[in-house]
Amino acid sequence: MSIFGRKTDTATAVTDAPAPAAVNPELAALTGDYTIDPSHTTIGFVARHAMVTNVKGKFLDFTGSLHLDGGDPAKSTASLDVTMDSIETGSADRDGHLKSADFFKTDEFPTMTFRSTKAEALGGDDYRITGDLEILGVTKPLTIDLEFNGAAKDPFGNDRVGFEGKAEILRSEFGLTWNAALETGGVLISDKIKLNFDISAIKNA
Repeated sequence: MSIFGRKTDTATAVTDAPAPAAVNPELAALTGDYTIDPSHTTIGFVARHAMVTNVKGKFLDFTGSLHLDGGDPAKSTASLDVTMDSIETGSADRDGHLKSADFFKTDEFPTMTFRSTKAEALGGDDYRITGDLEILGVTKPLTIDLEFNGAAKDPFGNDRVGFEGKAEILRSEFGLTWNAALETGGVLISDKIKLNFDISAIKNA
């Protein structure tokens, strides 16, 4: 089942134009405002390390909201605020370095933000959200490809929706340029960073 109404290319005998999409009542019922549930959501990232392996990390403290429109995906929006001091990579020393002036300067720039500017239905359960990502006071466009995982009422009576998403950024575009050269060639940390989103959101009462 898709969160947004799908358009079916039903040709007419005269124009071959697609017939207007009928809004599925089931999908329309999911239209509304949602709050991202941090205890069941992961905001993660992957960086290439020493040219040979990946280091994975995530942020533990964030808030976010969604507005979903089951009839018109272009009216859907997303907002996310991430506390940069909550970064976790499995190494306290590495986390401390990432919070320092070499990287995120969390004392000066405590929050990373995303504000959507465009939403699209790609077909099936696939969607795309484009918006503005701000890190270190620098704002760049970001496109997130999303897959709708479904909707359900949990045991506590909450109406939930779930999405998985992925995106890529070049950290250098945000001023994150610290690195170290390797004796065998290459650098310690990749410029390209993969972002991963596993989102569970609860419909507001």
